[in-house]
Amino acid sequence: MQKPLKIGHRGAKACVAENTLESIEKAIELGVDGVEIDIHKCATGELVVFHDYTLDRITNGRGDIGKHTLTELKSLKVEIACSIPTLEEVLDCIDKRCMLNIELKGIDTAKETCKIVTHYIEKKGWKNEQFIISSFEYHELEEVYRFNQNFRIGVLTKASLDDALQFAKTLNAYAVHPNVALLSKRNVSLAQVQGYKVFTWTVKTRILYNAWHLMVSTL
Repeated sequence: MQKPLKIGHRGAKACVAENTLESIEKAIELGVDGVEIDIHKCATGELVVFHDYTLDRITNGRGDIGKHTLTELKSLKVEIACSIPTLEEVLDCIDKRCMLNIELKGIDTAKETCKIVTHYIEKKGWKNEQFIISSFEYHELEEVYRFNQNFRIGVLTKASLDDALQFAKTLNAYAVHPNVALLSKRNVSLAQVQGYKVFTWTVKTRILYNAWHLMVSTL
């Protein structure tokens, strides 16, 4: 029986401010197999790593993240001490030490993400197998598939694993990413027999982890 992969959700968000370089470094220190981050496009076109659509919850800024320039975002603090990183800064921080799951959170993020991933594969020594590009926004995943059919795509869902599996077929997806509440032996087996990896979110307790270990042991 294979062990499940340990993927740090937004880095090590229980220890350090989420989606920051410090959080990612902490996750690697804790021995994760991979890190998951969220991507938005800011007003000047750069891809920044941040979960929410607005800045209010965890920064000293306000308003939509997509309406701020990179310079403006870099002037803010995440939970007092940290900064909002770009996708390239995260990749340089990880430096191939673990895999990276890039969730396309904001609109119009697919093409630029694909360009950056391609650059790091062709010029920086990364491998395609070290990336997963995932999203709830299916049109963004379709854009990824049009860009490069070899990229590993993950289909996120919090409502219906059956619907996610149907969509995954159209993209030759690598994985489905269901909410942990959707997990059952039937659902996991259904996905795996069709050839998909199953990456669930978010396992927070030992009891849930034990269930996840049992049902998603062949990741």
